[in-house]
Amino acid sequence: MSQTESESAAVRLDGITKRFPGVVANDDIDFTVERGTIHALVGENGAGKTTLMNVIYGLYEPTEGTVFVDGQPRAFESPRDAIDVGIGMIHQHFMLVDTMTVAENVVLGNEPTKLGGLLTDERAAVEATGDLADRYGFDIDPTERIEEISVGEQQRVEILKTLYRGADILIFDEPTAVLTPQEVEALFEVFEELIAQGKTIVFITHKLGEALSVADEISVLRDGELVGTLPAESADREELARMMVGRDVLLEVERQSSEYGEVVLETTDLTVDDDRGVRAVDGVDFTVHSGEIFGLAGVDGNGQSELIEAVTGLRLPEGGRIELHGDPITDWSRRERIEAGMSYVAEDRQKRSLVMEYDLLRNGVLGSQRLPGFSDGLQIDWGYTRQYVDDVIDEYDVRPADPGAEAVSLSGGNQQKFIVGREIERDPSLLVAAQPTRGVDIGSIEFIHNRLLDLKTEETAILLISSKLEEIQQLSDRIGVMYDGEIVAVVDPDEVSEEDLGLLMAGERPSGLDVDAARVRAGGSHE
Repeated sequence: MSQTESESAAVRLDGITKRFPGVVANDDIDFTVERGTIHALVGENGAGKTTLMNVIYGLYEPTEGTVFVDGQPRAFESPRDAIDVGIGMIHQHFMLVDTMTVAENVVLGNEPTKLGGLLTDERAAVEATGDLADRYGFDIDPTERIEEISVGEQQRVEILKTLYRGADILIFDEPTAVLTPQEVEALFEVFEELIAQGKTIVFITHKLGEALSVADEISVLRDGELVGTLPAESADREELARMMVGRDVLLEVERQSSEYGEVVLETTDLTVDDDRGVRAVDGVDFTVHSGEIFGLAGVDGNGQSELIEAVTGLRLPEGGRIELHGDPITDWSRRERIEAGMSYVAEDRQKRSLVMEYDLLRNGVLGSQRLPGFSDGLQIDWGYTRQYVDDVIDEYDVRPADPGAEAVSLSGGNQQKFIVGREIERDPSLLVAAQPTRGVDIGSIEFIHNRLLDLKTEETAILLISSKLEEIQQLSDRIGVMYDGEIVAVVDPDEVSEEDLGLLMAGERPSGLDVDAARVRAGGSHE
């Protein structure tokens, strides 16, 4: 690379290799991000994307190679060094203090002070956060506590933290994984504003459509190596998928219509409050039949999380009734529901599905401690459990393929694949799947989608909750749309557009769509 080309790059990596014991995560990578551009980085889980960005951000020191920032070689010993030269990173898993406010999290470590630096100036922190949020179009209250806001809003707080520190080069690690389509569109508008101000963005994603729509260039990693870099305007999804996976990938699933069986799950007039005692679910009725995928769509914060927690036994409803195979389970424990055939892929994998300090063997038995095979009623059969976990790791391509690996050592996508495999292979009669493909790569999405469709043909009832409207439409036999704690419509996915779904999710009635005719209440027609 010439001196002129080098100086035009915001970031340049020269021969970066990063080794861990027994693993080469990045292998002799040359990578350039031009100043004032959006550069997407795509690849399968475990391909080395986040590791490479962690080298740029100073979380890891490279085993070999050099990082150049604005043409100058840099050796970062910590993220503080990277921040000092204008590099910020928004991580896939949020680094927020739940009990603190939005403003307190944004300014943490860089607090404005008063009285000669003796006290934090809380008013100034709130004003600075509010001004920054307004500048970039984030509808967020600086005085709210993190534990009181939605997952999507927490993502925005992470972005505000980075912007507050004055970063000129922003690294986004799967930032759209927790956002609705409307929020994704708003985020990309923020990207455009950032670029207009001369900032540079590196965007890690599994969603090829997003990479193609927002990026200037797209780089593909596979097995720790850089496969290639393409201008987004001349690339297509099929080519990128082949580069990522090394084979042709089926990008759309073919949902087959089928006759539903008996009602497996039914809720009647279900009412649920959130942690603040505010009504989150208000009189919801719906059914899920054997051999059916019932999709639940809605903007984050409209009651989906509380509804699923009530169904799975994690939250006690204020009123109404939940039945599983005709048995009332409203007051049943989580364990009783598992023993009755309910599996659950949780929305927040780290809080609800894994013990991060446990290895995969111990995580593999979570929820199954009392099920036949896993236990004789007195103690766990670790031989059976080991075989079960080995099968999940092999079938779902979990990396590293080591039952002794701690969950915290896996990438987010590999954690997700392990959870999905653990819950599906338990052979449930009802699978509650909340964001089942969150953070996983395109090849794994194809596999998980096909596995869900296989379960459907095996007459499993599936309640699918997803922020990806494309996923909801492709997989679901019926789609219930939640708004303000209610299911405002249940529609046929073949007769409703993504735009119409977005309008329903925003509480609006789409023109030309007979919502009342499309609504299917509990016990209603399911043809």
